[in-house]
Amino acid sequence: MSAGEALARVVREEHGRIVGALVRRYGDVDLAEDAVAEALEVAWQKWPVDGVPPNPGAWLTTTAHRRALDRLRRESTRTGREREATAMLDTPAEPLGVVDDDRLRLFFMCCHPSLALEARVALTLRLVAGLSVAEIAAGFLTEERAMAQRITRAKRKIHDARIPFRVPEREDLPARLAGVLAALYLAFNEGYLSVGAESGSRPDLADEAIRLTRQLVAMLPAEPEAQGLLALMLLTRARDDARVVDGRLVPLDEQDRSRWDPERLAEGRLLVRALLEIGHPGPYQVQAAIGAAHTDAEVPWAEVVALYDLLLTLAPSPVVRLNRALALAHTEGPEAALVLVEDLDLTSYHPWHVARAHLLHLLGRDAESRAALEAALALDPTPLERAHLERLRATRGPGSAP
Repeated sequence: MSAGEALARVVREEHGRIVGALVRRYGDVDLAEDAVAEALEVAWQKWPVDGVPPNPGAWLTTTAHRRALDRLRRESTRTGREREATAMLDTPAEPLGVVDDDRLRLFFMCCHPSLALEARVALTLRLVAGLSVAEIAAGFLTEERAMAQRITRAKRKIHDARIPFRVPEREDLPARLAGVLAALYLAFNEGYLSVGAESGSRPDLADEAIRLTRQLVAMLPAEPEAQGLLALMLLTRARDDARVVDGRLVPLDEQDRSRWDPERLAEGRLLVRALLEIGHPGPYQVQAAIGAAHTDAEVPWAEVVALYDLLLTLAPSPVVRLNRALALAHTEGPEAALVLVEDLDLTSYHPWHVARAHLLHLLGRDAESRAALEAALALDPTPLERAHLERLRATRGPGSAP
């Protein structure tokens, strides 16, 4: 493995852990991120010459700690902080607490209830999952600049309010669970529908989100929403091999079901059935039930619409309304669905334009459908989505069959 490959791997696998460790030691998010960035720069310069160290993660951690201390020494008010930080390096690590997994522990540490839910989720995705600001913004359906400002404000609040990044105790977990679940969900989505990968996915990130959610379910077996999230991830990931074939994106209703992963499918469906018996639905459980319905040989569309109605009572959003309208097209027709879609304020969301294009095509209005596809293409979809939309557009040009 080359130095560049080793560095890319350690960034992917260790970046969040190292940043989290520095935040925990020094209580300063910016200091931690800057120190890790400087350590990576040193590695980029030294590893090709000196060789990759036996334990790259430990090497980066030590180097980042030294860089953080160097920065503290340069500060005019450094004396107390430097002495405290240096003393920390010489003391035994504090107990790991009730969360056994290193990375999951960092999710709980970052999801501090003093921060607004969206801020703690965004910060967790940045610090622990290592997502870029652009990737986080895409997950929140917001502009990159606005997301960067949100993350900056969260860091400032942590600094100004001296919010402690400490190992969570069991009594801390309930207040932090919603943020952890949301962060895991968005990390999985970025892995499955990556905005930053030519292949359209980052399987390592999706699988890591599944692994961490399994750990969460094992740790909190009485939390049905954690089980619902795991079921949702498994049912979604089960379709991965059929979603992209020969470099082309394949819509769900056109996928070769023999390519679906039977083990993930069976586990996800089993979890959904068990949760339905419990009868305490939450948003992730309902989304998982919708995913399970889509795996039936004949999709029960009336049931899917009813599930979306329930989801709207639990977690209303324009995106849920959009997906409900698309399901409704199968029970009440595309014209009724189009009325609902047109009423949504989602013009900056490219799937809204894709949904309009689909419904307009079903109604034989291909000129308008083509215009909707062009509007979707103007909103910078992923490379795989772009190629798929361009192929659809080509079938709806002048003279093409409706």
